[in-house]
Amino acid sequence: MPQDIRSPGFERPRERLLRHGAQALTSAELLAVLLRTGTRGCSAVDMGHRMIEHFGGLRRLLTADPPALLAFPGMGAAKTCELLAVQELSRRALEEPLRNGRALSQPDRVKQFCAMRLAHLRVEHCIALFLDSQLQLIECSEVARGTLSHASVYPREVVKAALGHHAAALILAHNHPSGLAEPSPADITLTRQLKQALALVDIRLLDHLIVGATEVTSLAERGQV
Repeated sequence: MPQDIRSPGFERPRERLLRHGAQALTSAELLAVLLRTGTRGCSAVDMGHRMIEHFGGLRRLLTADPPALLAFPGMGAAKTCELLAVQELSRRALEEPLRNGRALSQPDRVKQFCAMRLAHLRVEHCIALFLDSQLQLIECSEVARGTLSHASVYPREVVKAALGHHAAALILAHNHPSGLAEPSPADITLTRQLKQALALVDIRLLDHLIVGATEVTSLAERGQV
């Protein structure tokens, strides 16, 4: 049963965070700290609960686009901007070590970064992480976008983009909207074709990651790159 906010022992989420640390708060309470206020008859914590339920989980909420956030009752421009800022800061925090260290020595960070970029998407997207000779991240950009089950990736376009970034190597990643991270025969064929095309211009394909709903499969770890 919820505590009466008028009771002496009640601590608001912000007070609890400062006293006990962020880990002591529920996801809805952490959202309440960002939202600050709810709506008439609905506290910020209740609003946080409703948003998590409405979007189908915390991950989908924190990767929702502006129109979806603005459409939720009580979400004005200010609250939406705060959540979008959290999205971008989280992405940059994961990206930062890849720019400052060897990406190949941090496979779990690379998987986590790609999962954050792709796991929630409902249609297939393909991104490439372009790396320099020290295997530090130069840029991450989308190279294809498709349908619920397919995105057409053209090796020549990936090669052109890699040359444009003066990349020495790259990691390809795409999501499976089905939620399964098992590579298809087409994924394996694409990997082989892209590796051959990149080799012609002395650029290495280090890995091809398949991003599912809850896991990421590395074709390099399977010996298929």
